[in-house]
Amino acid sequence: MRTVYLDYNATTPLDPEVREAMLPFLREDFGNPSSIHHVGRRARAALDDARDRMGTLLSCRASEVVFTSGGTESNNLAILGVARRLKDRGRHLITSATEHHAVLHGLEYLERHEGFELTRLAPDREGLIDPDSVRRAIRPDTILVSLMSANNETGTIQPVPEVGLICRERGVCFHTDAAQWFGKEPVLGVDQFQADLVSLCAHKFHGPKGAGALYIRSPLQPHSLLHGGGHEQERRAGTENLAGIIGLVTAAERFVRKPVFPSDRLLDLRGRLRSDLLSVDGVELQGSSVRCLANTVAVTVEGCDSIGLLAALDLEGICASSGAACSSGALTPSHVVLAMGLPESLANSFLRFSMGRETSLAEIEVVAGLFPSLVARLRERH
Repeated sequence: MRTVYLDYNATTPLDPEVREAMLPFLREDFGNPSSIHHVGRRARAALDDARDRMGTLLSCRASEVVFTSGGTESNNLAILGVARRLKDRGRHLITSATEHHAVLHGLEYLERHEGFELTRLAPDREGLIDPDSVRRAIRPDTILVSLMSANNETGTIQPVPEVGLICRERGVCFHTDAAQWFGKEPVLGVDQFQADLVSLCAHKFHGPKGAGALYIRSPLQPHSLLHGGGHEQERRAGTENLAGIIGLVTAAERFVRKPVFPSDRLLDLRGRLRSDLLSVDGVELQGSSVRCLANTVAVTVEGCDSIGLLAALDLEGICASSGAACSSGALTPSHVVLAMGLPESLANSFLRFSMGRETSLAEIEVVAGLFPSLVARLRERH
């Protein structure tokens, strides 16, 4: 059976050159960077070099880069670590209702168990957060704002630099989950986000799973989530995943400054896919039609449900999603489109197609050719 993979926002295949760069650290250069013998020192040199390279890529100090196990840990370290570090200054936190669960659940944990107060800002109908709503929500006891750069479900691009400047004016720490930005939009350096903390994740841009990073603007020092050795300058205990780190940095160098997701070609494919999907009665575009990642098309399909749509597509070899990959087994509707004001009945029909560098016009034509009949068949069953 042919496979048409349109779920690149969930993960990407490991790039062959990235894999080759990782292999020595799975074979002969297997040392622990904390060991003092020559094998360990060789691993330490590779780790230090990787951190320097990431600092150069992000236009920041190497010491401001913490390597993590991925986007979830980076987000948790930023949110829980900063909240706990700054709690004596205040306990008020701000986010949007459309954040990834790696952000929302961390903030909600602080709210339920550690005495923090959380303000969840509502987006407009396209999923956008008004920077003025952040300005109005900031209080004297606000210590942290977290707003994602681009939404993983709808592709909506948030006004992160504007929000970051507001936070800086008010003396509030600002974190952005940029997992969906890296590899899809140009990265000139972390200063473009105007953020104190920036999360990224390797497997979103053809790097390995289980590898990520968090930029932490000096001299901010979040509380560590993991306790053990003094790794990552006391910020993240645990022996470093050196092969994964090498893969992360190699992928970032190859695919971030000039995004691996080619926007010129993907914009044409996105336009074609949007047009074909929206030609079916009862299909409605979700997210921003303008401020949107070039690779993402999100729709709702009236009279259908997400699980049925995904199953029908999968039987034809087409891989799509109904939202975040870590929630794809859930029967509840997307919290993102619910926050955008959709009724639950329509939110239950949410569907996301996300394209990548390998996506072809022929694959889009396959989806376009099958979609109307799949929808008609599912509607007959309801």
